[in-house]
Amino acid sequence: MFKFRHSIAMGFIAFALLTGQNALAQEKSIVVASTTSTQDSGLFGHLLPLFKAKTGIDVRVISQGTGQALDTGRRGDADVVFVHARSQEEKFVADGFGVKRFPVMYNDFILIGPKNDPAKVNGSKDIAAALVKIKNAGALFISRGDKSGTHAAELNLWKIAGIDIAKDKGPWYRDIGQGMGAALNTASASNAYVLADRGTWLSFKNRGDLMISVEGDKRLFNQYGVILVSPAKHPHVKKDLAQSFIDWLISPEGQKAIDDFKVGGEQLFFPNAYTPGA
Repeated sequence: MFKFRHSIAMGFIAFALLTGQNALAQEKSIVVASTTSTQDSGLFGHLLPLFKAKTGIDVRVISQGTGQALDTGRRGDADVVFVHARSQEEKFVADGFGVKRFPVMYNDFILIGPKNDPAKVNGSKDIAAALVKIKNAGALFISRGDKSGTHAAELNLWKIAGIDIAKDKGPWYRDIGQGMGAALNTASASNAYVLADRGTWLSFKNRGDLMISVEGDKRLFNQYGVILVSPAKHPHVKKDLAQSFIDWLISPEGQKAIDDFKVGGEQLFFPNAYTPGA
């Protein structure tokens, strides 16, 4: 009888240990709310296996526009936000939803357009002048319209160009409320202009008759930042695991991994975690 009870007891102990190990394995994961550009470009497909090999931590990415990703963080539905709209990121931290913003990398926006160039802007380096020509020509323009970092940048560029797009848009301006990949697909199908981040464009296959129309304007700079969601607001945030992800991204190893990511031999993102004021 003693042996029988002892066996049962040992079985319970083994089950408890196995269950505990499984629970720990399941807990060693985090949720990152990030932009469609980091997902659609293939960057996460490159980075996350390296991070897991280093730490054993699984990362589940929620791919959204920056505004939606920050809202996900505000609700506590993510442990980390990794986005590209600095003013919105700083407000997220100032409002107590994030702990600290860290710069990670940059690339740039580019204006994509049809090769037949109805607005006559191809080859320009002046994005504001190009937008004025697009409006004046009534040339089809696709806007993401999804409160993303790219959408925010686009709206700011119309403002810089002296155009009140809410008032001045017409049938030529199509607001689709979708991510970067969908916007590029729509532009390709309709031979339209669209503002895109360079990373997603370089990895985009369905180009049709599209090409880079405008690039090189300093106003097209695109900075990315990463933020730990506040454990004070949301105690369930896995702060230690999440901070490990942030620390790795801005470490020399993580920065080199970003630097090494290329599509067709061309670099998509440029690490700058150590650049003052980034």
